[in-house]
Amino acid sequence: MITKLELDKLVEKYETADFIKDDPIQFLHKGNSREEIELYGFISSIFAYGNRIAFIKKLDELYKLTDYKIFDYIKAGDFSNLKNLQYRFYKNEDILELLKILSILYNENESLKSLFKYAFENTKEINLDFFKIIIDYFYSRTSLKSSRGFNHMFPNPENGGAMKRMNMFLRWMVRKSPVDLGIWDFIKPHNLLIPLDVHVARVSRNMGLLTRKSNDFKAVLELTNNLKKYCEKDPIKYDFAIFSFGVKSNK
Repeated sequence: MITKLELDKLVEKYETADFIKDDPIQFLHKGNSREEIELYGFISSIFAYGNRIAFIKKLDELYKLTDYKIFDYIKAGDFSNLKNLQYRFYKNEDILELLKILSILYNENESLKSLFKYAFENTKEINLDFFKIIIDYFYSRTSLKSSRGFNHMFPNPENGGAMKRMNMFLRWMVRKSPVDLGIWDFIKPHNLLIPLDVHVARVSRNMGLLTRKSNDFKAVLELTNNLKKYCEKDPIKYDFAIFSFGVKSNK
């Protein structure tokens, strides 16, 4: 198993501002208010699957339609300029539905912060019940009867998936570092779970940090608990080490 000293050195090497330019978190750093940052974060995390270059390009295309004023765009609720925008499973109607529901949320004098805070106050920890509260909010307000794209945006936590994109969004919102924004204080870094995908899982197994073969929520808990042995207060800082080390090793 990799040692704490080795892992800490990798964090020091990779958790720098240079990480931002090639990562979807670049969009959050364009935000000028809490509302803008959390909207950029939530939408960007939803698109964060597949080829990183491809989804960053698609996000830039979307945000250019808002003149990079995402909060004003969502509040106004006029999405008539959003036409023929697609990304993998997501059709234009799926993306429109996401934006419409976010518009409802913010025009009810609520926000993503208040929604996630409500969920956390009910569960006291980040678990499948926590994610179900978030996911249920969106399904209770959608007008789409059946959509593969919308279902992929908001996977059912009861299926036991890793909830990678949601955990990544929470990392951005909660941790304060040279990369992460840390604008929410009702969740603490020690509450976070690792954003687990195939790549992070493979590298973690090679490092001896993960034994479970399935890349599911149980694997998320196993890896997070093992990382807490190295840093109980901020275990998800090792996300940078694992992810970036794997990327560099594959080049």
